Amino acid sequence: MPSAPAATVPAAPRPLLSGAAGRALMVLALINLFNYLDRFVVSALAESLKRSELALSDTQLGLLMTGFVVVYMLASPVFGALGDRRGRPALVAMGVFVWSLATVLAGFAGSFVALFLARAAVGIGEAAYGTIAPSLLADLYPKTQRGRVMAVFFSAIPIGSALGYVIGGLVNQALGWRAAFFIAGAPGLLLALLCLRLPDPPRGAQDEGLGEAPSGALAAYGHLVRNRSYVLTVLGYAAYTFAVGGMAFWMPAFLERIRGQPPAQATIQFGAIVVVTGFVGTFAGGWLGDALLRRSAQAYLWLSGVTALLAAPLAWIVFTDPRPAVYLPAMVVAELLVFASTGPINSVILNVVGPGERATAVALSILTIHLFGDVPSPPLIGRISDLSSLDRALLVVPVAILVAGAIWTLEAWLGGRPTRPTRADPPAAGRTW
Repeated sequence: MPSAPAATVPAAPRPLLSGAAGRALMVLALINLFNYLDRFVVSALAESLKRSELALSDTQLGLLMTGFVVVYMLASPVFGALGDRRGRPALVAMGVFVWSLATVLAGFAGSFVALFLARAAVGIGEAAYGTIAPSLLADLYPKTQRGRVMAVFFSAIPIGSALGYVIGGLVNQALGWRAAFFIAGAPGLLLALLCLRLPDPPRGAQDEGLGEAPSGALAAYGHLVRNRSYVLTVLGYAAYTFAVGGMAFWMPAFLERIRGQPPAQATIQFGAIVVVTGFVGTFAGGWLGDALLRRSAQAYLWLSGVTALLAAPLAWIVFTDPRPAVYLPAMVVAELLVFASTGPINSVILNVVGPGERATAVALSILTIHLFGDVPSPPLIGRISDLSSLDRALLVVPVAILVAGAIWTLEAWLGGRPTRPTRADPPAAGRTW
């Protein structure tokens, strides 16, 4: 397994966007933007798909997201193992090409089954990209800059998601839902070529004194589940993903069906809110996390836990108060707080494991957060909606946010307590059980 020599000295901090590392960060962030545009364009088309010749139910609409996520999470461990052992740029390029082609093919679907299979195939491509890109960035930047690096990288998520709503809504209104899939998927076919020119530094190039990762994929996964810091961080991330995934998929339909907004307004308004709150919240969280890291080694977890605990009651107000003057400001503040944890919590996942197992750690995280997060949440919310109403179904969202905040706060507190390290743990590894 490739690894950095023990004598590797971390590079001095430099401007984030300078040199080969800066170019790689911008390319990967741009690809991440189109990644989420492709992923969430279907949310903007939900009501049209319901009224189209496909006549999809709410449960079927939820299953479109679930089919993608199931394939994504099951393929991720495979690409995680490859990402720690093989050339990373080629794997990323392959992933971008596959998911973009699958999005285009969704526009040709003539039945629910065909549309379901096309959306599920998107998960194969995203598994290659999603597991490998964070580990590549961690080897391009020192630990003290990773909160900001992850903030830049993950700020593309709300922007891409919002563009999925906005572009999907506008194209759907002008040209129909099939054209929306064509337009969303085509740019990624060209972006795949940019991946082949990305640098691929040695594993651990920006870390000092880290131990060797376990040899073999099974040993690496076994080592990760004994890492308490990693496990609790990922479990909190799963609750967070349950909430965000359910809200992201159903919010345009909620605004249209429950709040009475016109279809285009529902998608564009929510998309605009996601763009602003996601960009500001993600950047603020990354920069603040790096600043607080000078005061506490658990700063990323404290920041993520506290912001989630504050966001939960505001999210409850969004789904229970019908007054726009109340639920719209609550939505804005809640999303700012939720997005603030994006950079810090992903930095924790990278920092509490060795450099030779980072892609594996990201892969296991992807498997876990989707298995317990946005795999069950869209169809579960859809099923509850079919049995009662969509506004009642969405009340599971603030509860899940509260659980995430509680878990992260607990690990921040536990991580600050003195403990006795074990010989098996590399110096920078998270704490064991």
